[in-house]
Amino acid sequence: MAIDTNAIKEHIKGIIVALGDDPNREGLLDTPDRVAKMYEEVFEGMNYTNDEIAVMFDKTFDSDMDFNDGDKDLVVVKDIDIFSYCEHHLALMYDMKVTVAYVPKGKVIGLSKIARICDMVSKRLQLQERIGSDIADIMQKVTGSGDVAVLIEGCHSCMTARGIKKTAAKTYTTTLRGKFKDDISLQMRLK
Repeated sequence: MAIDTNAIKEHIKGIIVALGDDPNREGLLDTPDRVAKMYEEVFEGMNYTNDEIAVMFDKTFDSDMDFNDGDKDLVVVKDIDIFSYCEHHLALMYDMKVTVAYVPKGKVIGLSKIARICDMVSKRLQLQERIGSDIADIMQKVTGSGDVAVLIEGCHSCMTARGIKKTAAKTYTTTLRGKFKDDISLQMRLK
């Protein structure tokens, strides 16, 4: 699916008119073009399925390390910065920090690819809960490990800038797959 920038431009013009302003005035003249370009960038992930993202970032390395020794070996990447847009209000989800962990099964993924997966998944109209689930799904596909955890902390402008206006509120979500679901010792290592 390709993003239709021409349709976005027309709709943004319509929104400007609906707000009671003139889309032909100096400060707004190029706004539809700028918004269309921004949307093309920030919603890039909408062009790809989870399977396609997994193929895109499938850069793994075979490892001669014994990762099956009682699951003592664990890869954890913390504080991956992302932002997204809430599908309910098209409002910004910001100051988001993602932690991704997995128990390797004979191969490891390039660390930058973990951050790239998080970025691409966030570039969709999303829910924070689905971001975690999508990242976990892709990590399982790429690493071949069923043991994946994704923790996300974020602020939602649909809650901080409008409605209830609780500016200090943060949302925490946890997606646990495989051994992370039941193994408290693995869960504790994510802290």
